[in-house]
Amino acid sequence: MSVREQIDDYIGDQSPAKSNELRDLHRRILAISPDAELWFLDGRDDSGKVVSNPNIGYGSETLSYANGDSRAFYKIGLSANTSGMSIYVMGLKDKTYLSKTYAARLGKAKITGYCIRFKSVKEVDLGVLEEIVADALRPAS
Repeated sequence: MSVREQIDDYIGDQSPAKSNELRDLHRRILAISPDAELWFLDGRDDSGKVVSNPNIGYGSETLSYANGDSRAFYKIGLSANTSGMSIYVMGLKDKTYLSKTYAARLGKAKITGYCIRFKSVKEVDLGVLEEIVADALRPAS
């Protein structure tokens, strides 16, 4: 099954309201960066154990770890969770960047070092979310 098919199945498996919101966010992210590499992570580790919610990923970067290891990963992640949705912004060096830069304008969302969590797109400013995505997917200069 292709990545696009996995993404479509994942979105379609959500409740109708959540599916509509995920589909809209997915469309918006693709409009911002139509050529971004697409990822789908099913939430399972190498042994098949479920360790996280499934994620749709966009873009690509190399993540480096403290032990010297590195791996390719997505720049933006989108995931449904029990209380709503999460957008992940990977590779940020400053874990306060999202809060300092966007929290005052975003709306009703919880922002951690790299995660933006919200119940519904109706509670956040979609223009600010699009700005976050565009900033994260902008090619490094």
